[in-house]
Amino acid sequence: MKQLLSFALLLLLFSCGNESGPAATETGPEVVAAAAPIPDTAPAAAAPKAVAIDTNAPPTIPSYTFLTGKFDPLVHPDFVPVAPKYTDGDPYVLHQDTYAAFEKMHAAAARDGVQLIMVSATRNFARQKQIWEAKWNGQRLLEGKEKANLAFPDPADRARAILRYSSMPGTSRHHWGTDIDLNALTNGYFKQGEGKKIYDWLQANAAAFGFCQPYTAKGDERPNGYEEERWHWSYLPLATQLTDYAATQLQDENITGFAGAEAASAIRVIDNYVLGINPECRSPKKAH
Repeated sequence: MKQLLSFALLLLLFSCGNESGPAATETGPEVVAAAAPIPDTAPAAAAPKAVAIDTNAPPTIPSYTFLTGKFDPLVHPDFVPVAPKYTDGDPYVLHQDTYAAFEKMHAAAARDGVQLIMVSATRNFARQKQIWEAKWNGQRLLEGKEKANLAFPDPADRARAILRYSSMPGTSRHHWGTDIDLNALTNGYFKQGEGKKIYDWLQANAAAFGFCQPYTAKGDERPNGYEEERWHWSYLPLATQLTDYAATQLQDENITGFAGAEAASAIRVIDNYVLGINPECRSPKKAH
């Protein structure tokens, strides 16, 4: 019954165009708010829907439309509402395989005295466009400090500044229903007290449930991409498929349809951001 009520609330948010959710400045804070499906302009034809990886029978790679978030997760058959007991009170949806794995991880963490709280999940292209353009045009401050349009008049510099913690529409892992943000949206929270206990548990145990932290601290193994996000965890049995698909099918010039899209090629957004993740979150044959 709670899931039905949660899903009804999601549909109400969709119909009203609500943008409610926790106000924050980093990659994961935006609550999912689906919009009308956006036509797929990529040359690739629609492909079968995503399914969970079976080591004996790998699933079919998802379509370009799925990869770039140009669909409505509220009506997609593989997406389900998240039960309120797992969240911060806002309604979220996830791919059903990610959700099943999260439920198991949540139960294991609870047995160890760790409470995992979902604070963000799926966001489609339309919602990511709202977030991006609000920052691009200076309507939302970057990390609560400055207007991007005034601080960074050059498009490439402005894009890099926003990309510290927010993705270009069409490039976000949150499009896929595979990625979740947990408990808090600042790295500092996870460096002491209860936050450190949560992060230590995730580091030790998340992999057993298929989850990986894609944005670790930058260094020799990850010189490019977003800043560290200790709250952001990705369900690899699905996400590795999409990462590999992006590596072969997604081009900088395909990233269009929003203010500032012209900067995508200049900053090599696919290589540096979509693929600029923790090597442990890549398929073994793709890690480098």
